[in-house]
Amino acid sequence: MTGLTVIVTTPDRVRFRAGLTLAIAQRALGGRVRLYCHEASVVLLTQALCDDDDSAALASAGLPDRQGLIAMAQANGVTLIACQTGMAMMGLAMDGLADGVEAGGMMGLLADLGDDRLVTV
Repeated sequence: MTGLTVIVTTPDRVRFRAGLTLAIAQRALGGRVRLYCHEASVVLLTQALCDDDDSAALASAGLPDRQGLIAMAQANGVTLIACQTGMAMMGLAMDGLADGVEAGGMMGLLADLGDDRLVTV
């Protein structure tokens, strides 16, 4: 099956949820999936709550919050990659990111794209 590479371009939590949901669905179908958070969007991979945290609203609708969705993606085999430049820009270290997140760059991501479909959100 063709793989999928998702690039999250902004720190927008709604787009991030859509990207993670797409990634989880692709993994359920059996394809390789990587989700790359570019520049400032790396904050969405942190363990900390975001300023616009909507955990309570999501829980009331029976949906996982950002951390829950990250854990679900990882449990299903989605590779999560944080932009190294973005980490430097945002003053983040690996220990501030969710467990299992990898650091990487756009060049490496594209060099390993192969036949993956490329989607930006």
